[in-house]
Amino acid sequence: MSNKYNLRMDESVDEINRKICLKIKIERVKRELTQKQLAEVSGVSQTSIWAIETNKKNPSSLTLAKLAKAFTITVSELTDISEINC
Repeated sequence: MSNKYNLRMDESVDEINRKICLKIKIERVKRELTQKQLAEVSGVSQTSIWAIETNKKNPSSLTLAKLAKAFTITVSELTDISEINC
């Protein structure tokens, strides 16, 4: 069974978080930004961005909002992991 975001009911929270962290990195790379540049634009520390992208830290809702704004997309778009296969 799938929901709006194509998440399987048995998909673990850890896997969902890992995909969201990967999506953040994909969005940054797509825009050809370094972690330092994203930190400057978003107001999220470079250390936090590194920790999120390496799945050592899960982003808070505030961090997701700051990153989405920096990417000029919505939080919904940033957390849409339906096409992330890893």
